[in-house]
Amino acid sequence: MPASRHDLKRTVIIEAVAPTVDAGRYAVKREIGAVVEVSADIFKEGHDVLLAFLEYRRAGETAWRETPMRHVDNDRWVGAFTLDAVGRWAFALEALADPFRSWLADLVKRLDAGQEVASDLLEGAALVRAAAGRARGPAARELRDAAERLARAAEPAAAVATARDGRLALLMDAHLDRSTATRSAREYEVVADVERARFAAWYEMFPRSGVPGRHGTFKDAEAQLPRIARMGFDVVYLPPIHPVGRTHRKGRNNSLTAAPGDPGSPWAIGGEAGGHTAVHPELGTLDDFERFVARAHALGLEVALDFAIQCSPDHPWAREHPEWFFHRPDGTIKHAENPPKKYQDIYPVNFYGPEPQALWDELKRVLEFWIGHGVRTFRVDNPHTKPVRFWEWLIREIKDECPDVIFLAEAFTRPKMMQVLAKAGFTQSYTYFTWRNAKQELIDYFTEITQPPVADYFRGHLWPNTPDILHATLQTGGRPAFRMRLLLAATLSSLYGIYSGYELCENQPVAEGSEEYLNSEKYELKVRDWDAPGSITDLVTTLNRIRREHPALQRSTNLRFYPCDNPSVLWYGKMTEAGDDVIFVAVSLDPVAPQAATVEVPLEALGLAEDAPYRMRDLLGDAAYEWRGRRGWVRLDPQGAPAHVFLLER
Repeated sequence: MPASRHDLKRTVIIEAVAPTVDAGRYAVKREIGAVVEVSADIFKEGHDVLLAFLEYRRAGETAWRETPMRHVDNDRWVGAFTLDAVGRWAFALEALADPFRSWLADLVKRLDAGQEVASDLLEGAALVRAAAGRARGPAARELRDAAERLARAAEPAAAVATARDGRLALLMDAHLDRSTATRSAREYEVVADVERARFAAWYEMFPRSGVPGRHGTFKDAEAQLPRIARMGFDVVYLPPIHPVGRTHRKGRNNSLTAAPGDPGSPWAIGGEAGGHTAVHPELGTLDDFERFVARAHALGLEVALDFAIQCSPDHPWAREHPEWFFHRPDGTIKHAENPPKKYQDIYPVNFYGPEPQALWDELKRVLEFWIGHGVRTFRVDNPHTKPVRFWEWLIREIKDECPDVIFLAEAFTRPKMMQVLAKAGFTQSYTYFTWRNAKQELIDYFTEITQPPVADYFRGHLWPNTPDILHATLQTGGRPAFRMRLLLAATLSSLYGIYSGYELCENQPVAEGSEEYLNSEKYELKVRDWDAPGSITDLVTTLNRIRREHPALQRSTNLRFYPCDNPSVLWYGKMTEAGDDVIFVAVSLDPVAPQAATVEVPLEALGLAEDAPYRMRDLLGDAAYEWRGRRGWVRLDPQGAPAHVFLLER
């Protein structure tokens, strides 16, 4: 189809728009209150003066808001808008040549060169007269008067004064002909999440544990909430709370045979009492769960639920919707496998059946059910084993209705799959932090995930341990390693979490070379002494307090690593954009021997002169050190102070 005459006049080029994810295929992530700075290369043939506009609106709004963009250099333009509400936003760019400003620029050049400008003044008058034709009322009269003054000016200087009048510029801008403006090739999306999408400390607990001699209830778990709140956590995360199947129930330490009284794995979801929208009868009732949620909210805690798309053979879906599962040639449903491992107590769900939409709709209904019972945060189990297209659909559907909902992707898998899940909509993502222990690999990995382009869509959530993962560093490094990894998790990222028992430094594997816990809570009830010797609860509490008190630690994109001469010491910093809160962290990576290091302070970034004195106050112990110049010295002891969290005091 041939282009219209107006389209043929749209010759401004708009390219290299930022921030975008995959050229606009996916949404950029930010939080409410964030200022989104948009930049692009904008140019056209010739020497016309250009104008560019940034248009933006929240989903559901019909009218675009608009702000002018400014030229920076080398055809790069910049504009900004503020995300003043949670939800999905769109922005677009529009640019055009400004005939009046282009004419005025040429007029001044001709006058400076002593050239005749009578004809040029008539051209300018025609431009102003055309604007008057687009105006109404007093504005139209003012523009017509200005056009007459330009056309009849006795002296060029008087005409230039008229053309340069600020009032005329405002009127010309207000009645600019934008019918041939070039618009960006697409609209770009930004998702504005709630603040806890960027900053939160999570604590994972099994509500069925904690009571000697019997299965715990929601009421018992509720009694643990004040302890978790006192440690300064923001989110309490529960593994699946649904009925646990009996068929092929796992016994202790993942035994294939359950003994009487073994509770089974909570990830074997579904039984006589129901499936994904039911609660395990031994935990209590749905009313009990709602009271648990209300008590958590009263203590300032959000409740996160595990969303695991898999079923016990006893799940109602296995009877009612056998088409939602995989089948053997004999027609029986296949259990989960990751050869050579077999999971006889779990049926994986088949997303590739004849009518997938019915399954998709049911899974959406499950989330809507728990949202209706006060849950706004979901940790999603193994999302990398389900279609990305499904997640893109599901998360968009849920967040368009409830934009404050958070989804955490528990995907320990290939980097590109982890990243595309984040692009598809997951609010937060598990990371490789657990397996990044050497200095350079920590620097390389966290530089990658905390800076654009990855940071525009990926929010890394750091977990030193999980019920599935007890890394060798914790097994061999003991209590010093637990402290060091906690310090790294809480300060490298604004999002981190620990699994219950971390504060007691539980570190016994089921076998040498395994990352599984001995006597794993996944398969049995645990009773712990929270006041046991060696607890690092005080350090957990102190770190969470420091994080809440210092805005610099409430972001991840401000992480910067600085030179340090010891390969066993990591030295990095974070500061607010205004520079009014500056934190530096030195952490030993050696759980055995003391380490000393000379570290470098970025004086230029801090606006400090080479000889300016400043104070480094250690927030972990409140000691203060007077430093001067570019270099400082630290000594870290795994048995004493394995780290410093310094506040810069000018």
